[in-house]
Amino acid sequence: MKTAIVFDCEFLCVEGSQRRYWCAAIDPDPVIAQIGAVKLGLEGAFPILDTYRSYVRPIDRFGKSYPLDPYFTDLTGITQESIDAEGVDLQKALAGVDRFSEGARFWSWGKDELNMVAISCYVAGVQPSIPACRFDNAVKLLIAAGMPIEDLAKTPSNKLANYYQLEYPPLQGHDALDDALSVAYTLQHLMKTGKLQPEIFDRR
Repeated sequence: MKTAIVFDCEFLCVEGSQRRYWCAAIDPDPVIAQIGAVKLGLEGAFPILDTYRSYVRPIDRFGKSYPLDPYFTDLTGITQESIDAEGVDLQKALAGVDRFSEGARFWSWGKDELNMVAISCYVAGVQPSIPACRFDNAVKLLIAAGMPIEDLAKTPSNKLANYYQLEYPPLQGHDALDDALSVAYTLQHLMKTGKLQPEIFDRR
């Protein structure tokens, strides 16, 4: 079955990082701490075939572990204990999600790959293992399905399924897997209702 991978990542922040574009002296580099991904079928009933979640041990540019800020933990639910117990290094996490994808294209709500691959690999001093051409922006898919631009601009990934008033199991906002599921449920709904054609996932 043809598939697409919907993914999301959570990257380090302290309160105010986003509005400062991570440029203040107190802001950590926006490296990833969690990857979530959903394998979405592009044929038949467009099933959700599998899910993936990985915790990543975030390190700074000198190879030292970044401690999680309490604000980040409150926002995402990711604790230092989870990172210490389940976290893997960046290369292992990227290899894991690449294996999960089985070569399918990755889609995120925006350009999460810049944090997951470009920034994180640069800071860690490692060679990116997944090329940029494997990634694309799921916002394009919603535009193709007719979602108004003004609504796109104010709807984060964790609110997308709510925007379409979909019924789904409880999801935690700012959890990478749950945010990816919110996008995947929406894409599934749009394909089932004929508002989004699966062929668009192949367009460049």
